[in-house]
Amino acid sequence: MGYALCSAAFTAAVVFGAVAGPALAFDLPPAFSVPLVRAGLAIAGVLFAVRVVSVLPRFQRSGQPSQPGRTRPDS
Repeated sequence: MGYALCSAAFTAAVVFGAVAGPALAFDLPPAFSVPLVRAGLAIAGVLFAVRVVSVLPRFQRSGQPSQPGRTRPDS
C-alpha cells in the first residue's frame, strides 16, 4: 500500500510540474497561468487515483501457499 501511494504521489507531482510548471516558473498573464495550474491539479489528482487503483490489485495476498508432498487435505 505504501508503494502504491508513494509511486502515485511521485507520478502526480511530475505531471503537475510538467503541466503547471511554466505557469509557476514564468510570469505569465493570469489568462494562461490560472488554467494551466487548474489543469495540472485536475490531471494530477486523476492520475494519482488511477495509479493507486491500478497498483493495489497487483499486491493482493493470495490464499494458503501450496505444500508439495502432502496428499491428505487435513495434513
